Amino acid sequence: MNSNTLHPSELTLEEGVYLVRLARRAIEEYLKSGVRIKPTDIPSERLLKPGMTFTTLETIDRRTGKTNLRGCIGFLAPIRSLVDVLVDSAIEAATGDPRFPPVELSEMNDIVVEVTVLSEPILLKVEKRADLPRHVIIGRHGLVVERGLYRGTLLPVVPIEYCWDEETFLAETCLKAGLRPDCWLDSSTRVYYYEGRVFKEKTPRGEVYERDMSAEYRKLCFPSEK
Repeated sequence: MNSNTLHPSELTLEEGVYLVRLARRAIEEYLKSGVRIKPTDIPSERLLKPGMTFTTLETIDRRTGKTNLRGCIGFLAPIRSLVDVLVDSAIEAATGDPRFPPVELSEMNDIVVEVTVLSEPILLKVEKRADLPRHVIIGRHGLVVERGLYRGTLLPVVPIEYCWDEETFLAETCLKAGLRPDCWLDSSTRVYYYEGRVFKEKTPRGEVYERDMSAEYRKLCFPSEK
C-alpha cells in the first residue's frame, strides 16, 4: 500500500463538488473537440496525490425522475494523480464502456454525473472462508474478487441499489469476475475490500451532494425500521 495515496476520508465536500464538475467538463470538452483537458484550477494539493476513482453516468427521465445507467468506468490502481485519473475515468465512462454506445454531446443535458473516490483495496484474511460475510460492511465497502486471470469489482453503491445482504454481495462480485457465485468460499479466490465516498449531481449540471450510503441502505431496504 502506498502511504502517499489519497484516502477518500481526506476529501472535503468542496473538493468532491470540484471533482464532479471536473468530470462533466472533461466529458463535454472531449465530446466537443476530442481533447483531454489538463486541470489547472485544482483547489488543493491533496487532489494531486495518487488516487483511484470511478465515474458513473446515469440518464434521467425528467418526468419521472428515474435514472438508468449510461456508463461506468474507473481505475483501482493509484498510478497517477487523482485529478488525472478522474479525467480518464470520466471520458472512458462516456466513450469506452462496452455495454453502451458512446455518449453524444446532446445527451449530457439529461445525464447525471457521479464520482466515487476509492481507497486502496485490502485483502480480507479470515481463518474460515464462511466468515467472510461478517467482515463486509454494506454501505461502506466495495469488493474485488480475484482468481488467476479472473477479476471483478462492484462499487459500494451497488448492494444498496439492489438491497443485497453481505453473502449476496460476495456472490454477485464473483459473478462479475466471471466465476461461480460461491467462488468466495474457495481459498484460491482472493477477496479485497475498499472504502469509497460518492459525490453526485442531483440533476444534470445541478447541485452536487455526498451520498450517505448507509442511510440510503436502511431507508430503501429496511423501511419499517426506525
